[in-house]
Amino acid sequence: MDNKRAGTFVSWDYVVFACLFVVSSGIGVFFAVKERKNPSADFLVGGRQMTFGPVALSLTASFMSAVTVLGAPSDVYRFGASFIIFGVAYTFVVIATAELFVPVFYRSRITSTYEYLELRFCRGVRVAATLIYIVQTILYTGVVVYAPALALNQVTGFNLWGSIFATGVVCTFYCTLGGLKAVVWTDAFQMVVMVVGFLTVLVQGTQRAGGVASVWDVANKGNRLDVFDFDFSPLRRHTFWTISVGGTFTWLGIYGVNQSTIQRCISCRTETHARLALYFNLLGLLTILVCAVSSGLIMYAFYTHCDPWTAGSITAPDQLMPYFVMEVLGEFPGLPGLFVACAFSGTLSTVAASINALATVTYEDFVKQCCTNLSTKASGWISKGLCVVFGVACTMMAVTASYMGGIVQAALSIHGMCGGPMLGLFSLGIIFPWTNSQGAAGGLIVGIALSFWVGIGAFIYPAQEIHTRPLSLSVDGCLQPNSSITHTTAPLSYQNATILSPSFARELIGVSEICWSGTAMLEGTTRWRVMAMLGGTTRWRGTAMLVGTTRWRVMTMLVRDNQVERDGHVGRDNQVESESHFGMDNQVESDGHVWRDNQVERDSQVFHCL
Repeated sequence: MDNKRAGTFVSWDYVVFACLFVVSSGIGVFFAVKERKNPSADFLVGGRQMTFGPVALSLTASFMSAVTVLGAPSDVYRFGASFIIFGVAYTFVVIATAELFVPVFYRSRITSTYEYLELRFCRGVRVAATLIYIVQTILYTGVVVYAPALALNQVTGFNLWGSIFATGVVCTFYCTLGGLKAVVWTDAFQMVVMVVGFLTVLVQGTQRAGGVASVWDVANKGNRLDVFDFDFSPLRRHTFWTISVGGTFTWLGIYGVNQSTIQRCISCRTETHARLALYFNLLGLLTILVCAVSSGLIMYAFYTHCDPWTAGSITAPDQLMPYFVMEVLGEFPGLPGLFVACAFSGTLSTVAASINALATVTYEDFVKQCCTNLSTKASGWISKGLCVVFGVACTMMAVTASYMGGIVQAALSIHGMCGGPMLGLFSLGIIFPWTNSQGAAGGLIVGIALSFWVGIGAFIYPAQEIHTRPLSLSVDGCLQPNSSITHTTAPLSYQNATILSPSFARELIGVSEICWSGTAMLEGTTRWRVMAMLGGTTRWRGTAMLVGTTRWRVMTMLVRDNQVERDGHVGRDNQVESESHFGMDNQVESDGHVWRDNQVERDSQVFHCL
């Protein structure tokens, strides 16, 4: 392969790319006009009348962002096709979300996921969890805004920060105008663009690399098809266990208890539609995963004798995919623009969903609690104002994403550090009915502290190559006719490598980033249970729950107290039982003695999760 400079955009590329923004903005304007008479209810949850089809496409587009479009092929190019094992994790995650978490949230009729924590524990836990979610989402969104801006900068020479600003403005525009319905339907359109963009690269890339048989043979000789590594060490970057187990915990934190996911599920007209949306979304996840892994293998076969990263043609591994696209599609006007639109589709869908979710939790968990008498019109305007605020915040956060290392590692690090403790908190409330608010709060603090200690330590002390094991790359084919320099990166002999014996703390920091969620969840849950047992003398009478084949049946109830001030004193009223909670004790003080009553049953208050 000639070591030539990749092409640049032409007029047709800009036309194709601009169509993405025009259509996305148009959808926002359409729903802004259509739903103008009912701005509050439809803005945040789509009137709870969505069907499973567009929601499934929306879920896939949102979580298969530019992180996947750019980062996953680069990962496969450097480390091999073991990334495909994430399909196992996706399957477990979708099943757990559809059968355990979504029924709990949907039947509770809540808008903010974190409202459950107040029903189950106390308001302090709810506020803490909401703040953690806000920080986590802004950080992650900054990464996925930066990724396509990097792609556009690589292939067109546009100013990097100008691209970031343009992305934030367009995304905030249609999200603010159209609310959740605009987000869902725009995501559906952008999902189609993502698939078409990937397929274009796959078809033309395979042809340029010599065909399917040639790609397979080259990838096999380069050890890119050594997928299954059953090493049990959690220090290894990608093995079957770290991906299938660690990936399950990481993505369960994203899917099972994430406001962005749950908000779209509860917007469905029935619980059946919500569960179908998740299962059809699984098909979309697997489709994009296969496309991303195939792109990485094709890219390796194309550059097998001249790695552009080692040769200095690009400055970061995350630039491999856009550079490859300009090599194989540059001669076809409009197709490079289609790929960049593919990357931007993933970003726009993710950022819009995040902005909408951030506005929802802020309004429900803070604004609505402080201002109880807001009119419908005022609620709608406040929600839209929050969308603008978080759009600006996410755009500004993207500026710092360039200092966070590789795109995939940064994204997984953020979700691992914050997602694990959050998953543990919700799982504790749903699965372990005897825990109390003191144990939950203490465990949350411990889990977050442990996660950030490991995560920050991993940036300070990067994992050794003995654990990451990058595969060999060659630049022999990059020689110019008058050049006398040759260089080939030989395969590393990991078996004979000399490794300094690190301390226990250093070893813990070296745990694979996709295992952080699981580590934090298990650590936090263990401490939550211990602190809950030490924090009170709660006793249970009767059975707390029965386990069905795939669902939980709640046999006890949770009473939610709303304080109502009457006649100069504060009384308790409107005790509402949430079907998703596992029996909170009601302390009744009688004659100086506190006793427990868990079997209270009242008409119109008792709900059973079937």
